[in-house]
Amino acid sequence: MIEIERKFLVKSDEFKVQAFAENKIAQGYLSSLPERTVRIRIKGKKGFITIKGIGHHGGMTRFEWENEIPLDEAQELLKLCEKGKIEKTRYEIQSGKHVFEVDEFYGENEGLVMAEIELESETESFEKPDWLGDEVTNDERYYNAYLSKNPFKDWEK
Repeated sequence: MIEIERKFLVKSDEFKVQAFAENKIAQGYLSSLPERTVRIRIKGKKGFITIKGIGHHGGMTRFEWENEIPLDEAQELLKLCEKGKIEKTRYEIQSGKHVFEVDEFYGENEGLVMAEIELESETESFEKPDWLGDEVTNDERYYNAYLSKNPFKDWEK
């Protein structure tokens, strides 16, 4: 139940032709507190509830628990979420033995494209595709819970 994840900005849209999966995602937060975020997500035609703890080791490692829930329940729970929904398309791209999840954001976060990779350990090496940009793992502005309250469109460029 521990997630080890690194986040990167994406510098080109070359990843799209490499994707083996693509899903629309809508999500909101019942709690966006860093100590315990509670997320409701609809990914494609499935619903999920996720609880995450506060990040450790520069935001790379944290507790994560996720369960699939019925789609109709996820739709109803989204109505109870805090202001600030996240809308994005997730592309999954194989890179060596790992899979990058690349999120292209819409709505209030239009223009932001970010990649995540889950690892077995904090020191695990991985292949970096050409389209991968700067690492933002340690920057909490790039957490979805933060983006729901502080949209990318409002950041100073």
